[in-house]
This record gives sequence, C-alpha cells and structure tokens, in this order.
Amino acid sequence: MMEVKEKTRSKGRSQAEKVGRLKYNQQLLKRALHDLEEVKLMQRTILAGLKGMFHFEKPMVQKIVCVDEVDVLILDYMYEAGSIGLLPKDLAAKLSEFKVRRHQVSRRILRMNKRLEKEIGEKLVEKRGWHWALTSFAFESWGDSDGILGERGSESDSQE
Repeated sequence: MMEVKEKTRSKGRSQAEKVGRLKYNQQLLKRALHDLEEVKLMQRTILAGLKGMFHFEKPMVQKIVCVDEVDVLILDYMYEAGSIGLLPKDLAAKLSEFKVRRHQVSRRILRMNKRLEKEIGEKLVEKRGWHWALTSFAFESWGDSDGILGERGSESDSQE
C-alpha cells in the first residue's frame, strides 16, 4: 500500500505549466532585465566614485553617447569648431546628406548629454548663447585639451 501512495504522488506542476509558457518566459525576462539594471547602477556608482582618478577617452565616451554615425559626426564638427561652438543650423547644413534639420540636431545633442549625465554625471555639450559647444570634459576626453583651441589661440595672438 505504501508503494501505491508514493507512485500516485507526483511532484506537481512546474511554474511554466501553472501560468503558461509565454507568461513564464516573460517573468524570467523581466527578472533578468531587473538584475541587469541593478548591475548597471552599481557600475555607474563605481564610475562616479572613481571619476577623479579615471580618464575617459574618446572611444569610451562615443560608445556611451553616440547611437549612430550622425551623432559621431555632430561631435566631430563641434570639436573642430572649438570653444566657440556651432549653431544648430550650421550643423544641420554640414549634415545635409543625412537630411537632419536643426531641431533634430538640438534634440540629438540633448539626448547625448542625457546619456552621459546618466552614466558618469558629466555634460558633453553646453549651450553658449545660441551656439552649442563642447565642455572642457569633452576636450579632455578627446585627448589634446589644448589641441585645436591652443592652435587657434596662438594664431590669433600672432595676427595682433
């Protein structure tokens, strides 16, 4: 008799059988995404703590900030412009092959700033009057912080 009871008693249904395979997979995915967000938050916290000791280079900043080649080109044109910056309409004119308008340029810049602010707490681009210009953090990240700005400053000194 004991053997009969043990055979009839099964383990029970799995969670997938109880709620359905699709819903179960969605729950697993949601849990995995939640864990991933926690890891990203921890990474951001560590980066923020080491910000003073850590030097962010151009490829790393571009990986964080840029979604496509248009974003990369926007940053390159702004770096070439130096500390003076560029108007959104001038950037849009340079990006005419991508059919980007000035409003889209401004929105892209704001999104890039938001992404970098979320990751490491720094701004990449700031508004100076009507112009958008790279911040000192961006020039340090691009390597030669004196670079183009230093060359332009020496040219203006030699003309005087």
